[in-house]
Amino acid sequence: MLQAPAQAAEDTTDYTIDIDASRPGPAIDDTMYGVFYEDINRAADGGLYAELVQNRSFEYSTADNASYTPMTAWTPTGTGTATAVNDSARLNERNRTYLRLGLDGSAAGTGVVNSGFTTGIAVARGKTYDVSLWARTDQAAGTPLTVELRAADGTALARPLRITARGDRWTKYTATLTATATHTAGRLAVTATGRGTVRLDMVSLFPRDTYKGRPGGLRKDLAEKIAALRPGFVRFPGGCLVNTGSHEGYDAASGWQRKRSYQWKDTVGPVEQRATNANFWGYNQSYGLGYFEYFQFAEDIGATALPVVPALVTGCGQNTATDDPALLRRHIQDTLDLIEFANGPATSVWGAKRAAMGHPAPFGLTHIEVGNEENLPDAFFARFTEFRKAVEAAHPDITVISNSGPDDAGATFDRAWQLNRDAKVAMVDEHYYNSPQWFLENNDRYDTYDRSGPKVFLGEYASQGNTFGNALAEAAFMTGLERNADVVKLASYAPLLANTDSVQWRPDMIWFDTTRSWGSANYETQKLFMTNTGDRVVPSTASATPAGTAPITGAVGLSTWATSAAYDDVTVTGADGKTLFADDFSAGDGRWTKAAGTGSWAVRDGAYVQTDTAAENTLVTAGDPAWQNYDLRVKATKQAGKEGFLIAFGVRDTGNYYWWNLGGWNNTQSAVEKAVGGAKQTLVSTDTKIETGRTYDVRVAVRGRQVTLYLDGAEWGRFTDDKAAEPFRQVVTRDGDDLIVKVVNAQGDAARTTVRLAGVRNVAPTARLTTLSGAPEAVNTADDQPIRPVTSTRDGVGATFTHTFPPHSVTFLRLKAG
Repeated sequence: MLQAPAQAAEDTTDYTIDIDASRPGPAIDDTMYGVFYEDINRAADGGLYAELVQNRSFEYSTADNASYTPMTAWTPTGTGTATAVNDSARLNERNRTYLRLGLDGSAAGTGVVNSGFTTGIAVARGKTYDVSLWARTDQAAGTPLTVELRAADGTALARPLRITARGDRWTKYTATLTATATHTAGRLAVTATGRGTVRLDMVSLFPRDTYKGRPGGLRKDLAEKIAALRPGFVRFPGGCLVNTGSHEGYDAASGWQRKRSYQWKDTVGPVEQRATNANFWGYNQSYGLGYFEYFQFAEDIGATALPVVPALVTGCGQNTATDDPALLRRHIQDTLDLIEFANGPATSVWGAKRAAMGHPAPFGLTHIEVGNEENLPDAFFARFTEFRKAVEAAHPDITVISNSGPDDAGATFDRAWQLNRDAKVAMVDEHYYNSPQWFLENNDRYDTYDRSGPKVFLGEYASQGNTFGNALAEAAFMTGLERNADVVKLASYAPLLANTDSVQWRPDMIWFDTTRSWGSANYETQKLFMTNTGDRVVPSTASATPAGTAPITGAVGLSTWATSAAYDDVTVTGADGKTLFADDFSAGDGRWTKAAGTGSWAVRDGAYVQTDTAAENTLVTAGDPAWQNYDLRVKATKQAGKEGFLIAFGVRDTGNYYWWNLGGWNNTQSAVEKAVGGAKQTLVSTDTKIETGRTYDVRVAVRGRQVTLYLDGAEWGRFTDDKAAEPFRQVVTRDGDDLIVKVVNAQGDAARTTVRLAGVRNVAPTARLTTLSGAPEAVNTADDQPIRPVTSTRDGVGATFTHTFPPHSVTFLRLKAG
């Protein structure tokens, strides 16, 4: 414990915080903050699921990834043959492909070596590893098998293990290996000797030291970091992978369809009988980490399990709905069966299956979510209604959660919320990934939500980065979530996990490689809030930072995204009618700067043309960054590609600008986006699409902080960008006898603050502080974690006292108040 100074920093801004502990604020549920788990960034296989062998059942396929085969991660060795086979000798109907070794009697034998996930199999000297495999042989006397842990150069990492496979039917063999050396890129080798044919499947290697010591369980360090957050709930298994499969059901001719939507029944029972599936994020998922394991993990860490089931309407940028009444009925029944699996007695059909897996007592499921980020709100809600009716009729104690699409605003969001409000849905899941600026500007988002309407589940949010500056913006926003705890009942940052060697999405809360894991700056911030939430909000107010009202200023720009487009007749006219800039490209493109450095720009046929249909953000700029109050006009023609035009204005530099994104998101919608420090937020959007070969007349009128946009002479939309990005935010909660004053100071000045506390009889003179502080650009890495909590004490506390909160900091001041 450190003694904190009563005053700090020379550059200060003065604030006040007034706290009225005599009035009760909203109660805060124990489940307020939780975690969202999705198998993205290899979060399951090669991540939280502790299996060390990749493609253990030889089920990898081009359906998972164009580069995959059943032998991915396996290398044949020896002089015989090693072939992946899918025939009637398979292990079972769901585990269809296996390895057939043709032995030639050589002393070297025939076998395979597995390279593990990403960089290899990590082992530690003295640690024990559990080996299992399924085998069958056509040799009456049996077939000797040797299992080895070794380095890529053949150096032994453990004493070889000898197994004799016997009988021409599938049999499971288990044993242990103890590592004799520490290595980060090991290999597992299985070699057979003799003659004849031996078949192998489900070749597995697990560390003995898993979370809670469960065989075939979870990677300990990752599970412990999640548990340290003390989450109130675990939302699983996604996310986009829940409802974005292209096939449904089982086909006897080809086996289990690949790219199916996530179906929980595929994921329970013995692991060798679980189907694998193509993961939405471009790899294979084994389902070794399945619904039973999710429920068990939630129980282990004291969290509520919150599963998400597919609604038969795709989301995450896909726009299809399945019109098959029989399939809908089957999915609804699957959902009812899921509730029975979680809560039914051990004598029920699905409760018996849970009991057979080792958990006779019910898990106590209370919430279930239907769907994820659907872009077709009416189609989704029609199906959601059927799920809701069936669940509420059979299980009235289960809360059925709906959603509002993939964004924080817009036509889909508005329509989805209208449907949810009209139907009196209990809870609606909101998702948004926005810039830090957006989070600083929208602390009051939930202040005006209807207190008697559906409650909010903020199931996915993040500020597009893992710097401490990102975490500060999120922390400022979280004070608003807590202040509105009567509306926002659940909230979870997303995504949770990322393997540094396999990343489909950034940012992420916890990063890991084969041997190490570390929490991001966002993780440390989330952990501070999640472990100090409190029971009830205490009413409080704070003064604001003086804000300026400077007009939008900046140059202009043109860009494309995976599209070829031609631009012509660019003019910029001041509000007084004077021409500031005009270019018809008759003299070339010498007045333009290639800001992004990508794309292929050239003057062709009197227009400025970008021809590379693969390049993303090809921004070129012109003009004066000091321009304000002007009209930008340009003629734009899409020539080829996926999207439309990007017309930039208010360009300060390559990371700070506005652009009108016409025909964005694969030409599904159009929006104005604001970039601050490279992170973007949407200000206004519609479903406008751009036609190839048609010339559009585009006009942007900038007046002060108001912008009006015209397409072919008609007003397309308008906005006023006047929200204050308030850097000083606070909330106060009660935790038993303690008051927790939570202050975020997301600016470069210290915040000298007078705290006035009313409604208490006495206050202990010494308070406990927990502080996160650092440079806004600081990032936690495997080798350096500069953003970590520091605890200290603060003397001189009373009904009125002054404390200076450091620049770029989150401070929790815990007061003993009677």
